[in-house]
Amino acid sequence: MTQPTTQQLFELAIQQHQAGRLVDARKLYRQILALDPRHADALHLLGVACGQSGEFAAATDFIARAIAVNPRVAGYYLNLGTFLNAQKRTDEAIAAFGKVIEIEPRAAQAHNNLGNALQDKNQLEEALACFDRAIALRPEYGEAHHNRGNALMKLGKTDEAISAFRRAIQLRPNAPESYASLSAAFTEKKDYDQAIEVVNAAIAINPEQAEGYFHLGNALREKGQAEEALAAYRRAIELEPMSGQSYCNMAVVLGSTGHHAEALAASHMAVQISPQLPEAHYTHGYMLLLCGDFAQGWAEYEYRWKLPVFPLPAFAKGRPQWDGSALGGRSILLHAEQGVGDTIQFVRYAPQVAERGGLITLLCPAGLKRMLSHLSDVVQVLSPQDPVVEFDFHCPLLSLPQIFHTDLHSIPPPADLKLDQSLAQLWRGKLEPQMGGLKVGLVWAGHPGHHNDRRRSLPLAILGELLGVENVHWFSLQKGAAAGQIQEIPQFHLIDHTQELHDFSDTAALISQLDLVITVDTAVAHLAGTMGKAVWVLLPFSPDWRWLLERDDSPWYPTMRLFRQPAPGDWAPVVQSVAEALRKMSR
Repeated sequence: MTQPTTQQLFELAIQQHQAGRLVDARKLYRQILALDPRHADALHLLGVACGQSGEFAAATDFIARAIAVNPRVAGYYLNLGTFLNAQKRTDEAIAAFGKVIEIEPRAAQAHNNLGNALQDKNQLEEALACFDRAIALRPEYGEAHHNRGNALMKLGKTDEAISAFRRAIQLRPNAPESYASLSAAFTEKKDYDQAIEVVNAAIAINPEQAEGYFHLGNALREKGQAEEALAAYRRAIELEPMSGQSYCNMAVVLGSTGHHAEALAASHMAVQISPQLPEAHYTHGYMLLLCGDFAQGWAEYEYRWKLPVFPLPAFAKGRPQWDGSALGGRSILLHAEQGVGDTIQFVRYAPQVAERGGLITLLCPAGLKRMLSHLSDVVQVLSPQDPVVEFDFHCPLLSLPQIFHTDLHSIPPPADLKLDQSLAQLWRGKLEPQMGGLKVGLVWAGHPGHHNDRRRSLPLAILGELLGVENVHWFSLQKGAAAGQIQEIPQFHLIDHTQELHDFSDTAALISQLDLVITVDTAVAHLAGTMGKAVWVLLPFSPDWRWLLERDDSPWYPTMRLFRQPAPGDWAPVVQSVAEALRKMSR
């Protein structure tokens, strides 16, 4: 019987390969290579078959051998780049796709794939240029339109991304990933109904794709439909059990609905599944801190610097961050992060930094500069408008608790704010006529740009029972747009001097003349607590981590009392409890 020729074996191997019989195809490719070890096409296609079986290292090895035999075949480099990218060997993949373009400059797929690899390296403008080139070469290239939308989303160009995803859907109406990405874009724009409608279309196309349920969960979460969001995330996890991002997002919703033990378990699972995912570590750290586990929580919380929402300041990039070692007279820049309240809360660590021999410069929000300039352990205080001085080390303020191994029993006392006595005397004169009853300061809303403001702030109108307590003189400490609500409800008789409060030194001086401050979770709570003033804080059902769980006091501020919502959005019992406590105090 005549033995088949190499060409006949190769044709049979391709038939098996195209039919999806990869095991048989691979055997035939190996037979060919036994007869002709330099058969470049057999080497290449054996590599492709290995890659299709998930054996990426073997795939790249065989394709590299094919290239060594015939280095001018663009398709070899295209598949090589694909399997290199699958191994996260991104720089090598970029080089491979570049080689394709060198051989065939009009290869649209190579431009598209190069764009994906550049996007993986966060080189977004370069990636976008690649997708644009791919589309210019092949205008009906739906995948390139989809990838272009992803790059635009990461660049913050949401409206342009929406247009790109819509075009991708026109070209590939049965590709659910473009619907899912379009849904994510609508979620970003806070158009949640449209986001839900679009992602439901993706699920209708492929009910077994986890990505659709993941994006549905995101839209439902942002719309405030927590239980429906949880159901969507759980379905996504059923379909893709190794999705760390789904566990991470589910943990956030579980935490917001008061299921803290489940949230902690979900965030831990996210870290176990996806240790490379910064969001998983950050969420886990947040939950650990909320539950009072500071030992593990601080370390996980450090992953915030790997998230886009926590960009490291330009002056700190490439500069050494302090690790807690002895400073020996060297300079250190402590810099504020997140909000004004965070700065007030964590500047308490300055004396401990000074004890390590550090010459401290503090960079803080402009409204705090005058007040914090009196801290005895700080050499100088700067605001963002000032030139940054030279320094040997830098450290974000919220990284100091980890450095000093802070637990619930070793929290240092609040910063020793030196009150401007001339300002205090000025406010004492202004408030003398109200000395007959309790003088209470009030804040009912935080900064509207805060990510959790819709949960932590409340309208002045619902405080009627509280503001009706007898023997109380009410002083507004409310700044911003919410202060306008005073004019809408004149019967509340709020005394408003806030036009005279130019920074936190002025606010502190006014607070020093009050008997009590009642506030939502905002900077004034931290200021009053640091001053040692009696302060009552109204907390949403899902509080910020620093307020911990199921306690009415705070280890951060000895004079603080916490009043918590019993259910999401339910302020009425909080107002009632605060009013009753105030009646007892004012008798």
